[in-house]
Amino acid sequence: MLKKVLIANRGEIAVRIIRACREMGISTVAVYSEADKEALHTQLADEAVCIGPAMPKDSYLNITNILSACVLTGADAIHPGFGFLSENPKFAKMCRQCNIKFIGPDYETIEMMGNKAEARKIMKISGVPVVPGYEGEIRDENHALEIAKEIGYPIMIKASAGGGGKGIRIAHNDEEFLLGFKTAKAEAKACFGDDSLYIEKFVQKPKHIEFQILADEHGNVIHLCERECSMQRKNQKVLEEAPSNVLTPELREKMGEIAKKAALAVDYKNAGTIEFLFDKDNNFYFMEMNTRIQVEHPITEMITGIDLVKQQLKIAAGEKLEFTQDDIKIKGHAIECRVNAEDPEHDFRPCPGKIEELCIPGGMGVRIDSAIYCGYKIPHCYDSMVAKLITFGNHRNEAIVKMNRALIEFAVGGVKTNIDFQLSILETKEFLEGDYDTSFLAEKMVNKNA
Repeated sequence: MLKKVLIANRGEIAVRIIRACREMGISTVAVYSEADKEALHTQLADEAVCIGPAMPKDSYLNITNILSACVLTGADAIHPGFGFLSENPKFAKMCRQCNIKFIGPDYETIEMMGNKAEARKIMKISGVPVVPGYEGEIRDENHALEIAKEIGYPIMIKASAGGGGKGIRIAHNDEEFLLGFKTAKAEAKACFGDDSLYIEKFVQKPKHIEFQILADEHGNVIHLCERECSMQRKNQKVLEEAPSNVLTPELREKMGEIAKKAALAVDYKNAGTIEFLFDKDNNFYFMEMNTRIQVEHPITEMITGIDLVKQQLKIAAGEKLEFTQDDIKIKGHAIECRVNAEDPEHDFRPCPGKIEELCIPGGMGVRIDSAIYCGYKIPHCYDSMVAKLITFGNHRNEAIVKMNRALIEFAVGGVKTNIDFQLSILETKEFLEGDYDTSFLAEKMVNKNA
């Protein structure tokens, strides 16, 4: 088993990993920026090391400083969490070169799946269904326009090295395509340092359904069923639930086996997610693979009873999976709401500041993953998510009722949050009936709240 783990992250995911390590008897090292000196993860870890100034590029993205902290403290492994360096193949490779265990897949796999165009090619060859599109090299915008016309509008333009909803544009005609191609290319260069793009057919009003997988270092792969992640704003998830109410047991089994096939195709190890687009005719297509733990992993834990972070640690230590596919059963229903320090009335702009008052909800079937406390100052230089509120019920309606009650109890004074916005989602007919897709928030909710 691992003896000491450095967590190369911050906020609630760092706290989540520290708690799992402590329960397993593993020592922890927190790293923090100057802005996070008083952060909760630095207080909970056994050791804490400052790795630089507030801006991510100087701290949480500073590979040299993070590896130096690992060597200095004698940690034998690094857990990257999500975001920051979690899907950076260079970081994973350097960990290997320094004889430090990277808690995640091999850097070769991260590299393959990080390039979305390359990932499409691999999945297509492996028999995994993909959205019709073009994965080859795009010479220039005129060549791109020819491809778009051949595929047929509407078209999705996506950054090959993308993620987090960046570098994506939708076009319904030539004019929109040329403008979208230029802006997506510029955004991809600015966000990822790589302006390569790929083009695919835009699946209109799809659902976003993803399958959680676990794979050990001995060739064993299982899936832990699906998460419904269609409640999105600007390609960023807002609310997730598990399981999806549109999947029959037969479809669940079929998609789960395809997800396992995708993982085996790239010799995957550790926890990962296969994301699918699911259309109104029950067709599904591979969208991308996230080679890390997901923000929304708690809802899978709630319906399966399996601690995904502990499984990551065990897999990284070389242990075989302790479950077979037949052991995985769905029990009940779980919902997660992302609580952000942002102002829905002003285009969801971030609202950093000091938390003056705080009331955390509780009770049976309520879980909070967070790193905030009364008096905590939310920095301006990081993601605005401050908590994940998760509820669990024996059935979907019970989980919804619990979430409604928990959101009403959840009070954060001193900064604006999206709690009321989340409550308004729960009240909609579409959500209550489970009849929503990825366009729902943009078309029905955001405009009236902005």
